[in-house]
Amino acid sequence: MPEAAVAAQMDTAAQWGKVIDHTRCIGCHACSTACKSENEVPLSVNRTYVKYVDVGTFPEARRAFQVTRCNQCEDPPCVEACPTRAMHQRPDGIVDFDKAICIGCKACIAACPYDAIFINPEDHSAEKCNFCAHRLDVGLEPACVVVCPTEAILVGDLNQPASRVAELVKRGPVAVRRPEKETRPKLFYNGAHQTTLDPIAAMRPPGGLFMWSEQREGAHAVVSGHPNHGNSSAAAVLAYDVPHMAPWDYRVSLYTWTKGIAAGAYLVPLFLVFLGVIPASNALWQWVAPIMAGGFLALTGLLLIWDLEHPKRFYFLFTHAQPKSWLVRGGIIISGYGAVLAAHFIGSLAALPGLQRILMVAGVPLAVLTAVYTAYLFAQAKARDLWQSPLLPPHLAVQAVLAGSAAILPFTPSIAPRAFIPLLGMLAVSSLIHLLFVLGEGTLAHPTAHARLAAWEMIRGRHARFFWTGVVLLAGGVLAPWIGMAAAPLALAGLLAHEHAYVQAGQSVPLA
Repeated sequence: MPEAAVAAQMDTAAQWGKVIDHTRCIGCHACSTACKSENEVPLSVNRTYVKYVDVGTFPEARRAFQVTRCNQCEDPPCVEACPTRAMHQRPDGIVDFDKAICIGCKACIAACPYDAIFINPEDHSAEKCNFCAHRLDVGLEPACVVVCPTEAILVGDLNQPASRVAELVKRGPVAVRRPEKETRPKLFYNGAHQTTLDPIAAMRPPGGLFMWSEQREGAHAVVSGHPNHGNSSAAAVLAYDVPHMAPWDYRVSLYTWTKGIAAGAYLVPLFLVFLGVIPASNALWQWVAPIMAGGFLALTGLLLIWDLEHPKRFYFLFTHAQPKSWLVRGGIIISGYGAVLAAHFIGSLAALPGLQRILMVAGVPLAVLTAVYTAYLFAQAKARDLWQSPLLPPHLAVQAVLAGSAAILPFTPSIAPRAFIPLLGMLAVSSLIHLLFVLGEGTLAHPTAHARLAAWEMIRGRHARFFWTGVVLLAGGVLAPWIGMAAAPLALAGLLAHEHAYVQAGQSVPLA
């Protein structure tokens, strides 16, 4: 009887694990094709595949393999990031998915440190290896285990000491991928070469000439390896890898910009009222703040919905909410902030300044949270080391002040002339502080190789033109007291260029 069937009969509280024995793997791709057949995986995407790395130099060279798939983490970041519980963990430890409630937000893809999740191009839902849970549930082994000609793939119950998998894990010299992410994978590798386990250990082949495989092109593609970096002392060059894509495109870059304007357009006029620069009855606070902030907040919501693979399911964020996800928390924050702005507008129509003063109690924290919650959303993307910065929340708050100052500046000469000079100063100071944050990002040492490579891609690599365009244009914001109104469009355009460089560079380092 197969080991999976025995384990299922002996212990209903199984904790499934898998061992890939690379002392036996011959790189035949039988597991890849069996997986595609069993799970009807379309072309162009893979639940499992075999990566090749050529180690050494001729004539003393060999080819190392790595069977790559979901790591079935004990602490899966994809489950915490999923806003609808579509990605979930079963009692037996298997991380599975429910396509019926997937909204296609790609948060799980951004969160996975192993690049194991993809969007199915046919049904537009997230999927990955799930240990062939439907087979395990009826006492059968996964398709890849059955078809492997050398018995290099083993699955078993880690809670059963007699199982072959438990014995190898507890007694053998097995390794896991990216242990520093602290996800506690339950996919173990025996005899795998380090240059295959580490996604940036091997160099990209000269000219991008991968063996009988195509790497996708374009700004959204993530090309395996790196043209000038390999962190292994061994001579290692990638020979074969499947294409990879970044999960979030320009819509997420644009969303961070519109959200900053939405927060700043309320906070900056309120700040001017607190300072006594303008009275609470001024149109800048009464009308411009709620209309501009509300308009850009609505645009932010539309961008978030547009980015979903299943936009008609956007309401699942509330009806199937998984409260640990910062997409859910962000949706609640944006909804609350939108309600405050609507009530503020009604207060202006009805001439109820007392209502607006009461609304400030909720409006200020909600506006600040609207500005900074993306830092926590990005922090849930554990795979993206560039975004794991404790300084990101204050940086986003500064960006909101910058964006708000620039956005409302054109209205001040006609409706709040006393605010014009203070706003120029506020724009200059916030632009300068933003550039100091950026200077730190570009000159200070990064804690991980992945963060350093992402910063390299932002400053010198594929996204450098956006980064430096942003720096040059934002210098115009610093010069606001001298160039006046011209600083506003320069600062807004520079901030947008920076957001795009930062968001895309954070996703540019290969994970698998």
